[in-house]
Amino acid sequence: MSCFMKKSSIKPVHVIGGGLAGSEAAWQLARAQVPVILHEMRPNRLTDAHQTDKLAELVCSNSLRSDDAESNAVGILHAEMRILGSLVMAAADANRVPAGSALAVDREGFADQVGATLVEHPLIEIVRGEVCNLPPIGWDSVIVATGPLTSPSLSKAIIELTGEANLAFFDAIAPIVHADSINMDIAWCQSRYDKPGPAGTGKDYINCPMDETQFGAFIDSLLVAEKVHFHEWETSTPYFEGCLPIEVMASRGRDTLRFGPMKPVGLTDPRTGTRAHAVVQLRQDNALGTLFNMVGFQTKLRYGPQEEIFRTIPGLEKAEFARLGGIHRNTFMNSPRLLDGTLRLTAQPRLRFAGQVTGVEGYVESAAMGLLTGRFAASERYGEAITPPPNTTAHGALLAHVTQGADAETFQPMNINFGLIPPLEDVALQGMKRKDRKKERRRLMSRRALSDIAVWSSDTPSVAA
Repeated sequence: MSCFMKKSSIKPVHVIGGGLAGSEAAWQLARAQVPVILHEMRPNRLTDAHQTDKLAELVCSNSLRSDDAESNAVGILHAEMRILGSLVMAAADANRVPAGSALAVDREGFADQVGATLVEHPLIEIVRGEVCNLPPIGWDSVIVATGPLTSPSLSKAIIELTGEANLAFFDAIAPIVHADSINMDIAWCQSRYDKPGPAGTGKDYINCPMDETQFGAFIDSLLVAEKVHFHEWETSTPYFEGCLPIEVMASRGRDTLRFGPMKPVGLTDPRTGTRAHAVVQLRQDNALGTLFNMVGFQTKLRYGPQEEIFRTIPGLEKAEFARLGGIHRNTFMNSPRLLDGTLRLTAQPRLRFAGQVTGVEGYVESAAMGLLTGRFAASERYGEAITPPPNTTAHGALLAHVTQGADAETFQPMNINFGLIPPLEDVALQGMKRKDRKKERRRLMSRRALSDIAVWSSDTPSVAA
């Protein structure tokens, strides 16, 4: 059997980056008996955010978010990672601190455990030093897990290979709303001037109307709401005029948004037969049609004010957000355009990408992508066919989103959420109250995900141990 091949006959896989994604990828390879060379540039080259040279250092928060696998999508991702033998989850569980239903950890203990586990593994070699350019051709299997602070020299090399438009250095994240939480008694579907566009129908946007009074109150709220300030190391990265925060646009004049993303021209409110004073448009954000993006609504508002202010928009009174808006420095690639279904760069398939550089958001999601690339690379070394996890699982849904489900034209980093997972039929939920139906649906989706990930894992013998 392939999993009993002699170690000496297997060439090493190179993993670039010792964050959560790179550490998890290295661990998955090693536990499949594939040699690994893990490259970490710290302490030879420091970043603006890291404080130590430890592997898997948590630099922003000590919370890995919800651990509730029955009602929270990231909790499902946690549970799936445990089933798949995740080093990150093992270290998190061993170093957790009280945080209610969230998984928070002692950051130093967490990083120390991940680092010690990797250092002590006989199949893992850790090399300290920067990989400045594209890896040498002799490295025939490489996982690039360099995260949001990818070094400038490696970023430049990736740009030269893929094209400058395919690597971003600044998130301009607009909020994303669950489609079933939009009040369609107020909102309506229409493209501007009813133009269908490529593959469109003329009803491709959901439109939320505002009268003059509502719009004025909305602008007032934007101007006084509390904003998130840039980190010191982000201040040198200026705004792009094409993706200004909505509050910055509002500060340039009270009607600026009405001539920008909220312009009402070409749209007729079917309830009144007239044009609204201003319109908020939402565009379908995933292939399933379960998520809609608030067009042009990137913002530096804090999350609390965002929810409060955006729910004053007619039609969004009870909006549920899959993602709130933000703008911050980040290095990520246009994965739907550049990567195949197993996270290989189509322009150079020996390179796989993992973690936040692929356009996932968050520590857990980054580690999950590292886990998948490690398993994919191990299967490849054994000559096994690679079958991605089904999209009914959190891993599969996240992978499908960044490689094919998201719109390449508007691609921005995304956390795992229920909107990425194919919905269940509601037949068994008929008769329940809406709140109870939602809770039961999520519980059933969780049960399905954990069952499907266990089956998928057992079908890949080299890494199922």
